Amino acid sequence: MELYGWCLMTSHLHMIASPRGNELSNIMRDFKRHTSETLHHILQNNQLESRRDWILEMLENLNSSGGKVELYRLWQPGSHPIEIRNATVAHQKLAYMHFNTVEGGFVSNAMNWPYSSAIDYNGGKGLLDIVQIEPLIITT
Repeated sequence: MELYGWCLMTSHLHMIASPRGNELSNIMRDFKRHTSETLHHILQNNQLESRRDWILEMLENLNSSGGKVELYRLWQPGSHPIEIRNATVAHQKLAYMHFNTVEGGFVSNAMNWPYSSAIDYNGGKGLLDIVQIEPLIITT
């Protein structure tokens, strides 16, 4: 998968990515499984996390409420992919997802949110490796 942009919020994740020949549904399934199992493992083994018991209880309640019980479920079922057909739309989506952190009141400048690619698009290096989308060239 090629990752072009991302922003992890407190309740959801935005990303612009290309599955590079893989099925997007398989990538999302594997991503959700891996992150859920990793978080569960970290919580089970970290006695120092002050919210550990509360978080584990919340996850247990979430995963036992009706339907199929999934021990490690963290993410909501499904995803909402949108096909991005050109660089103009890609840059609009990048601006929207990066500005989410400012609009949400978490930071005053999107580049200050460490859990996004905003810094990468402003000359810095973020937490994840991304492939930058070509800059828009506006002619008059």
